[in-house]
Amino acid sequence: MIKMTVLAAATLLVAGQAMANDGAKLYADRTCNACHGPAGNKPLMPDYPKIAGQNAKYIEKQMQDIKSGARANGNSAAMKGVMHLVNDAEIKTLAEYVSKLKP
Repeated sequence: MIKMTVLAAATLLVAGQAMANDGAKLYADRTCNACHGPAGNKPLMPDYPKIAGQNAKYIEKQMQDIKSGARANGNSAAMKGVMHLVNDAEIKTLAEYVSKLKP
């Protein structure tokens, strides 16, 4: 029984890591494209940011701050509603992916 539990936990960990490593899939699955556009450069609303090509550390910090509540200005409320969908590893992967998109 313990072996099966450990095996199941390891399988979930590996599956989660594989998902975290695929920025394009995360970007679509976590609905980033709905507001920021399929390539991060055509936002849904004119005041939503174009995130394509932004510095990865900057994007990561903004997402972490919105998730924690440290950032609550501008359109942060819209983002706050979806930040429960991502963990820290996924935030990092998304930030790296977005940083490589063409502005």
